[in-house]
Amino acid sequence: MKDPLLKKGSFLSITLLILSGELIFLLPYVLPRVFRPTFLEVFNLNNLQLGSLFSVYGTMALLSYVYGGVISDRFQPKKLITVSLFFTALGGVVLASYPSYFILKILYGYWGFTTVFLFWGAMIKATRVWGGSKNQGKAFAFLDGGRGLVAASMGSLGVLIFSTFLTNDIESANLIERKEAFRYVILFSSFMVFLTGFLVLFFMEKDQKDELKKTNSLNSYSNIKTVLKIQSVWLIMIIIISAYMGYKVTDIYSLYASEVMLFDHIQAANIGSLQLYLRPLVCVIIALIADKTSYIYLIIIGFITMLIGSSMFAFGMVQLNMNFVFYFSLIIVATGTYAIRALYFSIMQEGRIPLILTGTAVGLISVVGYTPDIFATPIIGYLLDRYPGLLGHQYVFTILVLFSIFGLLASIKFASLTNKYSNKEIDDV
Repeated sequence: MKDPLLKKGSFLSITLLILSGELIFLLPYVLPRVFRPTFLEVFNLNNLQLGSLFSVYGTMALLSYVYGGVISDRFQPKKLITVSLFFTALGGVVLASYPSYFILKILYGYWGFTTVFLFWGAMIKATRVWGGSKNQGKAFAFLDGGRGLVAASMGSLGVLIFSTFLTNDIESANLIERKEAFRYVILFSSFMVFLTGFLVLFFMEKDQKDELKKTNSLNSYSNIKTVLKIQSVWLIMIIIISAYMGYKVTDIYSLYASEVMLFDHIQAANIGSLQLYLRPLVCVIIALIADKTSYIYLIIIGFITMLIGSSMFAFGMVQLNMNFVFYFSLIIVATGTYAIRALYFSIMQEGRIPLILTGTAVGLISVVGYTPDIFATPIIGYLLDRYPGLLGHQYVFTILVLFSIFGLLASIKFASLTNKYSNKEIDDV
């Protein structure tokens, strides 16, 4: 029997969902992650200032998650996603002008709104509906794996565009030449985000009509109270905040390559891009095995993997001229991180969170789960600036070790909770 996830209409919709789900974060996050040394140089920023930009973004996102989630329970996802993409792309034009630090803070606050308020809850709910009652793990693994492939591809294209428009070798190119080459990367990224908005508008399926009618009859405040009474919601918050710390640390892989391993800017950018290819690879594996076991047990394995990899960095085992150890340790941390990311929203059904309240639940979970957007990047930036070189990176990975343990304990508790329901039928609300 043909997999229901691969029906023509559904496949086109999830493809557009994957494209929009990653491209909307291309400008504020993917470019600084892949090109971190270059990004700091062309915008004349230090690590703490870049972390502060992400903190501004996170603060605005935090304010957007809850009511944005409620809105996603009331309107068609395709409309919300289209508007988000268009407004996010416009911010790229501002970024390409190399604005002042003050304007950059306003821009990142703007992006915190455009990428979350109308978008985030809509994307998660659309994916949950697409997965149905029996394919949640596969659906979310496809989503995150596809997003990872898009991020990696765009990162590689960005590196190619950057190197193509450099008139001189990277080492001999001056700041003006680097800024001009990077401007093309920004403008190309903005164009891709805008184009995806048009594709979503004209080709994404309408969906969820029955659920939308039901939700529109409910009171938003009542929905919030109902969701907060669900114990699994609080455990998912802890799981996501712990896993998201691992994802925030991926921002410094290219910087580690530059500052500790002494790679040049192009080599460091390639590290930032190439590690992104691990994400789709891990997610494909997860998609193949997810429905053969409980999702939460795979998350537990992910946290153990992340703990092992981050410990290798934290204890200073990855140093100059140890390229093999560097790649190996990076792969371990990234594998654990991406495995958890692929699944942490798929356990909503195991946690008995009603489908009709998905947007509200996602909003509330995200308020806590994504707070690293506010506090992690300034802390990471401070440590890297205050303790340059290997030591600062060790401190960053020590923080990740602690969060890996925190997430592991929450996952074990979640598994214990869901075992109570193992002999009962999980409602497909």
